[in-house]
Amino acid sequence: MMMNRRTFSTALLAGAAASLVSSRGMAATTPPVKARNVVLVHGLFADGSCWTEVIARLQAAGLNVTSVQDPLTTLPEAVASAQRVLDRQDGPTVLVGHSFSGMIVTEAGVHPNVSALVYVAARAPDADEDYTALAKTYPTPPASAGIVFDGDEGRLSEEAFLRDFAGDLPEAKAKVLYAVQQPFHKQLLAGKVSHAAWRSKPSYYAVSTEDRTINPDLERFMAKRMGATTIEVKASHLALISQPDAIARLILDAAGQSK
Repeated sequence: MMMNRRTFSTALLAGAAASLVSSRGMAATTPPVKARNVVLVHGLFADGSCWTEVIARLQAAGLNVTSVQDPLTTLPEAVASAQRVLDRQDGPTVLVGHSFSGMIVTEAGVHPNVSALVYVAARAPDADEDYTALAKTYPTPPASAGIVFDGDEGRLSEEAFLRDFAGDLPEAKAKVLYAVQQPFHKQLLAGKVSHAAWRSKPSYYAVSTEDRTINPDLERFMAKRMGATTIEVKASHLALISQPDAIARLILDAAGQSK
């Protein structure tokens, strides 16, 4: 049967669309498994206590919550620390990552206990993708200029932390968080994930619209690419602290616990 140019173009576009859909994650098509466990992972310039406000809300909803203390040394060591916590969970578990720990969630999320993934203003690379190269396709966020190194250990300067990392928090609270920030090792940033769990697990993403640490448009791109259920929160990079109700609700959605 002969195919005219218009029919051919329509078929070509339909095929491309189908290919795009098949390459994305499962969030748009797979309902969440009901989960009672949540594992939270922090990113750079922070420690596990950054989840305190979200933890309180999830515990009040009856969930079992664990916040991983990420060593921030190498990506394999960081992933292993999350995997050890996931091993201890007694059933379906929502794995949540903020900022850099999206790398950890993406790799460790293939764990059989993980029922869904939540990214909070987080990196969401594909398998073997160079995240740094991807980020360079968007304007550089201001916080990058504030990273200082002492040998192989990096951290944010106080000025950059208060202005570009925690810009929507009261200054006194931001200074407390600055005091407990953990340095990261340069080698951590060289790691690439070998698996992209969002290709096989329902995924959720919270974009921080006022983010000065990861470009918000990059966050939107990663969320769209994975087919994530996405919310946008008017917040700094620390939406988990400035907007804990919104972040807790998204995690409850991922756990199939929404009321």
